Amino acid sequence: MVKIFIDPGHGGTDPGATGNGLQEKALTLQIALALRTILTNEYEDVSLRMSRTSDQFVSLDDRADAANSWGADYFLSIHINAGGGTGFESYVYPGVGSPTTTYQSHIHGEVLKAADFADRGKKSANFLVLRETAMPALLTENGFIDTAADANKLKTASFIQSLARGHANGLAQAFNLKKKPSDSLYKVQIGAFKVKANADSLASSAKAKGFNAIVLLKDSLYKVQIGAFSSQNNADALVTKAKNAGFDAFIVQE
Repeated sequence: MVKIFIDPGHGGTDPGATGNGLQEKALTLQIALALRTILTNEYEDVSLRMSRTSDQFVSLDDRADAANSWGADYFLSIHINAGGGTGFESYVYPGVGSPTTTYQSHIHGEVLKAADFADRGKKSANFLVLRETAMPALLTENGFIDTAADANKLKTASFIQSLARGHANGLAQAFNLKKKPSDSLYKVQIGAFKVKANADSLASSAKAKGFNAIVLLKDSLYKVQIGAFSSQNNADALVTKAKNAGFDAFIVQE
């Protein structure tokens, strides 16, 4: 059993970086929750904990302490950058060797494969959550919130899902995670809303463009789906078609 501790940066009274109508604390939580869902649904023998699962403040020391007390095998801290740059970068503690740097390479590479971001490189820094955790640890910086091009990507649910998928693929490589038997479906989703009228409106737009859209209530959200397949290739093809039609489409596996 591999124990992975996922740390969505900032939260509560600490918004993190802000820009272009976005807050770092909200984006990191979105990526982390999507990552948890992927790992839970698709892989065997992996145990997960998070430093926070809602908009709450958790100190840096408490994050490291929680991972250490649990005896995590890996600590992954998710952040969004700021300062006018662009792209993705990842950090380990200075001077560490393998397996930490090997894990970094796996995750760094897979995020870049999954998400359309420039590669800013694999780096090291004396961040508290990297220094005070007793296990191999990585901190990722997923785009620049104050750069319009990066922010526009981070505003879409499909791109958040791509970032989560990249982190998941990297973790699966690093720890040789085994896939669960595939009896689930690959569902293509184009939106999720708290208000049903908004979901109904999007479903009507999709139907007008020839998609077989339905609205489902799950996890307190009205989700608009346009297809479900046993084959991921078929789902990928529908995602491409939906994106070409102007919808923010992505795959969820259930």
